[in-house]
Amino acid sequence: MSRTEMRSPLGKALGLGSAREGVENWLLERVSAIALLPLTLWFTVSTVMHAGDDYGTVVAWLKMPVTTTLMTLLLVALFHHTALGLQVVIEDYVHSWIKLPALLGMRLGCLALVVAGLVATLKVAFGV
Repeated sequence: MSRTEMRSPLGKALGLGSAREGVENWLLERVSAIALLPLTLWFTVSTVMHAGDDYGTVVAWLKMPVTTTLMTLLLVALFHHTALGLQVVIEDYVHSWIKLPALLGMRLGCLALVVAGLVATLKVAFGV
């Protein structure tokens, strides 16, 4: 049975069917969620382990190349995942002229937050 045979007569006449889009965003959201699992676990365990440490110890920890790399990956994955999720919410529930400005504002907000996090992380890591 071919795909055409499974469509209703009205669907065939109007050419309605799958929009053939959205799968990429869905897949990216799932990949970022999978990446966030170990990164969040690492960050949580590391934060608990350094909870009683002084500022100098935490800075020394963040200056380690592995820690800086994992923190950078966490920030990028976190805000990319956030942007993808908020995009779905805005596209599904905002049905007025404000949709495009909301999407743009959300993207710029997530970009600003990831840049701020990366600048802070790299400033501490490299002492700039």
